[in-house]
Amino acid sequence: MESPKISIVTPSLNQGKFIEETILSVLSQNYPRLEYLVVDGGSSDTTLHVLERYSDRIRWISERDGGQTNAINKGLRLTDGTIVGYLNADDILLPGSLWTVADAFARHSEVRWVIGKCRIVDEKNSEIRKPITNYKNFLLKRGSFPLLVMTNYISQPATFWRRDALETVGFLDESLHYVMDYEYWLRLYSRYSPLFLPQYLAAFKIHPSSKTTSMGHRNAYVEEERRVVKRYTNSAWLLFLHDLHRLLMTTAYSIINRKGV
Repeated sequence: MESPKISIVTPSLNQGKFIEETILSVLSQNYPRLEYLVVDGGSSDTTLHVLERYSDRIRWISERDGGQTNAINKGLRLTDGTIVGYLNADDILLPGSLWTVADAFARHSEVRWVIGKCRIVDEKNSEIRKPITNYKNFLLKRGSFPLLVMTNYISQPATFWRRDALETVGFLDESLHYVMDYEYWLRLYSRYSPLFLPQYLAAFKIHPSSKTTSMGHRNAYVEEERRVVKRYTNSAWLLFLHDLHRLLMTTAYSIINRKGV
């Protein structure tokens, strides 16, 4: 059986410090039917020099865009793989993950999207925040739509979906800047139950310039997240559980950040 074509999109802006590692994590999969597109927003650092070095192995464009979500949608529209996903320019795929994903879709023709485990790492790729990872893994095994409303336990770099699901539910919401992935999982889950893969597929990198690191970004993130949740439930009980869980997680992250776990 021929391997399905997988399209990976990487949105990028001034991530020259990390993007080569991201590119190599995709190319080193040695997956035979890979379409890899980097959508750069007009970087002014070393990003373009890195992209030029890999021009014979990847596709890339660099032009001003409307932000991260717009770049992801642009890339999805420019690709045609039957399986799609996106990988931010500072995250990495783990060895063999695309083969694992392709095999899962091949064995489960009824499945529209799959979610796997994801490690959290620092700039040197040392694993951090293991309690958070273990907690997310616990929730992944017990996944449900109400649980997803309560908290986003799905890690974006370890999530892939079929092109026909994309055509059904549409593209990411470009009005969102922080939780566009969470909103998309809720939208997908409203129609299709995902298949959980027990393997680690990717690593999410935390560093000082990460989008949600600063206090100001965190507050904006929480506000945007709650607006999204209210789109998908009118249950006062679920909203209460969401708010309570967010408070507990925000407190936990603050403690973890102080201790450098």
